[in-house]
Order: sequence, then structure tokens, then C-alpha cells
Amino acid sequence: MLPIAEFARRAGVKASALRFYEDAGLIVSARGNGGRRHYPKAALRRIAFIRAAQAVGLSLDEIRTALAS
Repeated sequence: MLPIAEFARRAGVKASALRFYEDAGLIVSARGNGGRRHYPKAALRRIAFIRAAQAVGLSLDEIRTALAS
């Protein structure tokens, strides 16, 4: 599990984007001490997919559907 700042750095996105994706139901975090968000390393692939899908014009709803299937 990576804290949000480290995960954001590795994923190449801002921490605010991660919080947005989580609020949109695209990714899930675990809460550590003090309620801080931590993400599994495996979620890096999910972020890469989300960013690639957005780059080709998919909406968040379309991305959510693709991730669910």
C-alpha cells in the first residue's frame, strides 16, 4: 500500500485527481492511521487505463462500465 502522495507521484497524477477518481467510484483506497488514504500498487494499472480512456474521449461513466466488466 502506498500513501496518496507517493501513489500520485508514481501514477503521474495529482492527489486531487486520485480523490476525484475515488469519489467517482473508479478506484478504491484504504484508510490508514489518521484517516489518510493508501492505495495498492496494483491500482497503478487502473489509473493508467483511466488516463488512456480519457485521452481517447471516453466519459467517466463509460470508463466505470469498462472497469466493471
